Amino acid sequence: MAGPATTTERERTLDPDDWEELRALGHRMVDDMVAYLAGVRERPVWQPTSDEARAALTRRVPREGEGAARAYDDFTAHVLPYPMGNIHPRFWGWVIGTGSLSGAYAEMLAATMNPNVGGGDHAAARVEAQVVAWCCEMLGYPEQASGLLVTGGSEANLLGLAVARHACAGFDVRARGLSAAPGPLTIYASSETHSSVRKAAELMGLGTDGLRLVPVHDDFTVDVAALGETLREDRSEGKVPVAVVANAGTVNTGAFDDIAALADLCARERVWLHVDGAFGALAALAPQSLSEENRRRLTAMRRADSLGFDLHKWMYMPYDVGCLLVRDAEAHRATFSLTPSYLQRATRGLAAGDYWPSDYGMQLSRGFRALKAWMLLKEHGTATYGQQIRQNIEQAGYLASLVDGERELERVAPAPLNIVCFRYVGSGAATAGLDELNRELLVRLQESGAAFPTNAIIGGRYAIRVAISNHRSRREDFDLLVSEVLRIGRALEREGARA
Repeated sequence: MAGPATTTERERTLDPDDWEELRALGHRMVDDMVAYLAGVRERPVWQPTSDEARAALTRRVPREGEGAARAYDDFTAHVLPYPMGNIHPRFWGWVIGTGSLSGAYAEMLAATMNPNVGGGDHAAARVEAQVVAWCCEMLGYPEQASGLLVTGGSEANLLGLAVARHACAGFDVRARGLSAAPGPLTIYASSETHSSVRKAAELMGLGTDGLRLVPVHDDFTVDVAALGETLREDRSEGKVPVAVVANAGTVNTGAFDDIAALADLCARERVWLHVDGAFGALAALAPQSLSEENRRRLTAMRRADSLGFDLHKWMYMPYDVGCLLVRDAEAHRATFSLTPSYLQRATRGLAAGDYWPSDYGMQLSRGFRALKAWMLLKEHGTATYGQQIRQNIEQAGYLASLVDGERELERVAPAPLNIVCFRYVGSGAATAGLDELNRELLVRLQESGAAFPTNAIIGGRYAIRVAISNHRSRREDFDLLVSEVLRIGRALEREGARA
């Protein structure tokens, strides 16, 4: 019988042969990234990727390695100069946070430890449990609630609605599937609700028809009476209502639904209330910046059965880190927990541990995204984050006042939070073609590198949408924005007059 094969070849590792050489490269990276962030205001917000960089980023996979230094050189040449732009003080597109240098350091620490935070008795799982507990505390959820850190609001909405389906379907969805439903399972939300809710309905097998969108009032908040009537009519027709989605900050305008009224409705109808608070929920850290009515609605979030929000938006943490909170921890766990023999829990050793995040979501392989949240909360504290959120809300008010003070500009929606929607109307002599003019204006503004808002369709009108979740913005940046919009708008009008 042959013995084991022998070889004189040295067994290999991916660790460096020269640790000092890689240490020096690491120091260079840190120095470069500090300088990159320190000088961000001096660069364009966004610029197109060069032809050279495009070519470099379409090459075939390398067969032989080029080394860490060469890889970093290619990064600085072909990747770093062409960012999305969201770290820039004048990036106000969509609702995207800005990150921070300390958060980048935390990401390095997390990647170095490189744990799988699916469960087990180790520090990373305990850090996530503490961050979830802190999130409950920040948003007024009970201590016994459960939660999970996720990629972002889209995943939080999907998982929260999955718990709703499990808890409110009236039968064991996990065992029997949707074919056992006595009627179509249905979710209710306003026409202003984020598209991730529709995706969630589709992924859960409810289909687009399983999401009922109801009208909104002039302030873009849901018509609670219409929603209740729709829900009751659907129930009489054999549909099975399982959840209502409330908006704590709609994506277009930042409007707050009447969460207290929705909570009352859901309690009467025995339907799950999920709050999509992707960015607006964190206004709880700066309640004094809100109207009395929105403070009342914000306080009512704690009555929700589940709540999703993003720490990488209005807490300015590096992507990605969102959070789902669920009031009924047992319902949450019952929706996802599955323990095969190879994951059998123990009372001692690494397989022990009180909190296995894999019991509360789909992922077993999970990165250490909790560390940056833990370290940044320890560094800044909730009071500092509240001050930054308040500053953004005040900046939105300042921008709204600038817009309202210009005859050539028109605000097209209220600005109750951190989003301002407006458009260029020029002399106001004609409204035909204003949508096309503002569409071209926005593209030219983005291409100029001066500022980066995005767009929204408000009441059928194309608008420039400025979403302020940026801790680097200053009032002078909004002065520049208005000046550039007026400059480009006037130039477009002159071009149109000559055409």
